Amino acid sequence: MWKAIKSEKQLQVAIFLFVLLTVWWVLLYLSGSKESFPNYLFGATYGVMALVGGIYGLYTANKWGLTKSIMGKAILLLSLGLLAEEFGQIVFSYYNLFVNVPIPYPSLADVGFFGNIPFYIGGAFYLAHASGVQFSIQKISGKIQAVVLPLLMLLAAYVLFLRDYDFTVSTPLKIFLDFGYPFGQALYVSMALLIYSLSKKILGGIMRDKIFFILVAFILQFLSDYNFLYQASNGTWLNGGYGDYLYLLSYFFMTVGIIQLGIVINRLKGDNG
Repeated sequence: MWKAIKSEKQLQVAIFLFVLLTVWWVLLYLSGSKESFPNYLFGATYGVMALVGGIYGLYTANKWGLTKSIMGKAILLLSLGLLAEEFGQIVFSYYNLFVNVPIPYPSLADVGFFGNIPFYIGGAFYLAHASGVQFSIQKISGKIQAVVLPLLMLLAAYVLFLRDYDFTVSTPLKIFLDFGYPFGQALYVSMALLIYSLSKKILGGIMRDKIFFILVAFILQFLSDYNFLYQASNGTWLNGGYGDYLYLLSYFFMTVGIIQLGIVINRLKGDNG
């Protein structure tokens, strides 16, 4: 990883941007500012991390034929997932900065936020194939952690958010989103856990640490969305608060994961050339 940081400008840019945004967030937090313009401005800006990762991912996927190769499909879908998140951020920030009203839920922003889920599921599926992992009952049965962690995630979502759910005051779309967010995210986390645990002996294990960044990004994405749903439902969400920083972390890890995948396939192509 350290060698990659020293030699790869893309990683240097991503890390510099992350550090810059982190310093901004820390200063904002220490200032005690709440629901003010600086908070809204940070909420409108930190999504640039997802934008950078998404654009770089599209560039990398295009080098590999986009939908003409398995790795191209994997990186394309993961990148579209990041860009979907940025779309949601833009809509969210529009309400905060220009309409100056609390953003409704569900809203147009959820087209991006929830749309991220099928992109990530598809990306995980193709990443498995690109890594040489083949899903089978025999292999999955020996990887209990890939089932237990998502189940714990769903249990936490139920206990803390869905246990006392009132179906009578929710619209069908809200019910779908409230249950679809944790279930969809538990699915791609489970897939990533399987890929990570089964890829140890494939391609000499060179994909394993790269997949780790994707796995962490998936878990952080789940925590970010679950935290937002929980805080929004209880009226405690703060723009520029710790919830926004969780999203920034998830975007950063996904961006690094995509860059790492790009480095690997470039090296594999060089070795084969």
